[in-house]
Amino acid sequence: MKVGCIGLGDIARKAYLPVLGTLPDIELHLQTRTPATLATVAAAHRIPADRCHQDLDSLLAQGLDAAFVHASTAAHPEIVGRLLDAGVPTYVDKPLAYTLEESTRLVELAEARSTGLAVGFNRRLAPGYVECAEHPRELILLQKNRVGLPEEPRAMVYDDFIHVVDTLRFLAPGPVERTVVTGRLVDGLLHHVVLQLSGDGFTAIGAMNRLSGSTEERLEVSGQDSKREVLNLAEVIDHKGRPSVSRRGDWVPVARQRGIEQAVLAFLDAVREGRPLSARDALETHELCERVLRELDAV
Repeated sequence: MKVGCIGLGDIARKAYLPVLGTLPDIELHLQTRTPATLATVAAAHRIPADRCHQDLDSLLAQGLDAAFVHASTAAHPEIVGRLLDAGVPTYVDKPLAYTLEESTRLVELAEARSTGLAVGFNRRLAPGYVECAEHPRELILLQKNRVGLPEEPRAMVYDDFIHVVDTLRFLAPGPVERTVVTGRLVDGLLHHVVLQLSGDGFTAIGAMNRLSGSTEERLEVSGQDSKREVLNLAEVIDHKGRPSVSRRGDWVPVARQRGIEQAVLAFLDAVREGRPLSARDALETHELCERVLRELDAV
């Protein structure tokens, strides 16, 4: 398979290329407009010069079988649109775009072109969170916090809080019947936001504080007199009478711990086997993000 990787920033270098660069059955092509970055990343992964591209036209001319998009969110609509128009199955980092209109357009374009489109919600495949989906979930609590990073609301919600939104949707054990949003905006910057989803027999609460004092991610699911915690996607604590702790194995790669390796392999397997890939469910997460912004009066 000829596979393109578009955008060679931090996420691509730390998370995706360590997986893609070790797969024996793909011909990996790199594309970025920054020559120095292209040369550095290509050398690190032993990618020959004829597989290095500074523009999308050159990359598309290779006849790609699939593509991974790790460019900035603002560039997603143009890049993903061109890939879909060319019939290239595409995996894109969340979000699809900064607006619901653009995100919807891309999903509809993928359907019109009968071309696969997947959005990188890796937490749905992270082992600790997958195990939580098998646990009683009458109450779900998820915090994803940062230090000193209040931000413009749309960027914060779509670039970061979207992980919280999607994970709550993934873990909710039934249809959501009520949605409540609260938050704190100061001088146009979002300091914290809380989303509560509830339905028959469950409540799911997700919070992000950008002035937390600590960078952390903490998930708790509980019910039927038992509780499971996952700290920073790595440490699992089960509470049933007394706590028991299990940690990520010393040799487990971070990409596997965070579900990224599984997402890459699942996407490539689907492309290889001709199975359809739809971003319709991912679009529902984008719709909920837009509702969060409306409720905060931040649109």
